[in-house]
Amino acid sequence: MNVDEIREYCMSFPGAKEKLQWGDALCFKMKEKMFAVVGLDRLRFTFKCTPVTFAELIERENIRPAPYVGRYHWVMLERLDALAGNELRDLVRQSFEMVAGKAPKSKRSIPAKRKRASRRSGQESRPR
Repeated sequence: MNVDEIREYCMSFPGAKEKLQWGDALCFKMKEKMFAVVGLDRLRFTFKCTPVTFAELIERENIRPAPYVGRYHWVMLERLDALAGNELRDLVRQSFEMVAGKAPKSKRSIPAKRKRASRRSGQESRPR
């Protein structure tokens, strides 16, 4: 897959957004949680995976633990062709699903504020 194909695939997930961060990193997020990052100046691709998949992938050529987040089972492809397209799509989908499952729920409605203390009585109103 090339950068355009990766971008198109990542943006096809419901609620996915992209944001350029850290200079050349195009981050793909679900509710502000990253699920994949593609480096644009120096082509590389990073995503989250399961511990078992992580252990298997880092044994392959051109794949290593991602800097800073490898301890959370993120891998970095040093070449975009380090994995075949179908395998990469499946792994990115799994990354999205793992991150989406942990993303915060939509904001709940905020309860009405309690009445402030009455200025005349100096007493607070109590919840009923």
